[in-house]
Amino acid sequence: MRKILELRALIKDEYGAALELAWEVFQTFEAPDYIPQGADTFYDSIHDAGYLANLRIYGAFEDGSLIGVLATRSGGTHIALFFVRGAYHRQGVGRQLFLRACRDNPTGQMTVNSSPYALEVYQHLGFYETDAEQTVDGIRYTPMLCVLKRADCPCKRTHCQRHGDCIACREHHAGKRNPVFCRRPE
Repeated sequence: MRKILELRALIKDEYGAALELAWEVFQTFEAPDYIPQGADTFYDSIHDAGYLANLRIYGAFEDGSLIGVLATRSGGTHIALFFVRGAYHRQGVGRQLFLRACRDNPTGQMTVNSSPYALEVYQHLGFYETDAEQTVDGIRYTPMLCVLKRADCPCKRTHCQRHGDCIACREHHAGKRNPVFCRRPE
């Protein structure tokens, strides 16, 4: 059963706790996929005041305890950080954080440079790869894109409330026999 969480944008005073959570989860789940330079690069980025100044960080709280964070930059169009405590993986916490961040996205598209560990998570959220895996400063990532809302949605059911809202449509069709119209084989 999905937990009822408090989801909100964090205030600057809460960023320290969010970055501690990010570092803790990174070390446990992602650092094993990186060379030491990559872990150092990640650590330096989450302690760079200039980098942090460009982030909007959202938090998921259960009983007042921070259990997940998602940070966006570039006006809410790029996911910069996305971490959920291991005990809360596969419980919908990440999806709820993602959907919360999507509400503040003005463009209808979201990008991310996914770590190898998170690739499947992003695919489940509707992202697809836009390029092959790359490595910069020891950080391995795959560029990805998610179309949140399309003005040119090809769905035939134009009176459906999901028409043009690709996230809602994909969520509605998840696990069902009929795939989303725009993803059906031609």
